[in-house]
Amino acid sequence: MLWVMIMKMYHNPVLLEETIDSLEIKESGVYVDLTFGGGGHSNEILKRLSSKGKLIAFDSDMDAEDNLIDDSRFTFLRQNFIYLMQNLNFLKINAVDGIVADLGVSSYQLDKEQRGFSYNSNFDLDMRMDRHQETDAIKILNTYNEKSLADLFFKNGDLKNSRTISKLICDYRKKIKIKSSKQLNESLKSLLSKGYENKFLARVYQSIRIEVNNEIDSLKKLLIQIPALLKKNGIVSIITYHSIEDRLVKRFFKNGCFDNEPVKDNFGNKKIVFKTTKFISPKKSELKKNSRSRSAKLRTAKLI
Repeated sequence: MLWVMIMKMYHNPVLLEETIDSLEIKESGVYVDLTFGGGGHSNEILKRLSSKGKLIAFDSDMDAEDNLIDDSRFTFLRQNFIYLMQNLNFLKINAVDGIVADLGVSSYQLDKEQRGFSYNSNFDLDMRMDRHQETDAIKILNTYNEKSLADLFFKNGDLKNSRTISKLICDYRKKIKIKSSKQLNESLKSLLSKGYENKFLARVYQSIRIEVNNEIDSLKKLLIQIPALLKKNGIVSIITYHSIEDRLVKRFFKNGCFDNEPVKDNFGNKKIVFKTTKFISPKKSELKKNSRSRSAKLRTAKLI
């Protein structure tokens, strides 16, 4: 019954089977689901654990609490995953066998128009994962100066015309405060080329959402904790959805840092932290069922 409720709220998790298989789950192991959401990954992990196994799940979105799993092996923490180490220490867990994170916005969050993530609604813009935080999309759109807005569109969305986007928004808000997606879209109407509107707006809204939730800094803070928390041969699997976050995950898994080159010791030897595998993309059958999975990449690394 619980699984039916979850599926109604959050739909099918992306790359579910591939992600769980990648963790090479040990029956009595300790695992962490950093993005609980509808509980899709957590439920599958619990199916593969014995009575001695443990699963700790994180999610800062209060709506995720509607999907909690009644299982003595399961612990839920309504926390941002940047507090991973702090919470594991509190639970007296020194190391874990596997960690999983799905960095995408769920279909449930996108489709619930009141959450203000979608460019296809006329609700107030919000985009907060944690609705207790003060900064939302409305605040950013109406208080950031022109340069700051241009920077976020360039860094978070790889938008080459970021300065033009920023100027249009700033000119529009001089006349009226931008509160809804309809108003934001209207401010950018001169850039909406027929046939490319959705693709363009998706990157604009992505850029704002990343800024609202401080997603890039949070991902970096998470990644640097992982080597100290995995057991030897422990596995981390992360699903990314856009080039900015994917680049960070790829570099960290490959080099142990966010630079192009690995960290080196005093003798110039490379410090390789993880053994990596080629990323996995959704199969054609999954793409047919869920078009939102098209940009997903599953990256997996094993601690050496």
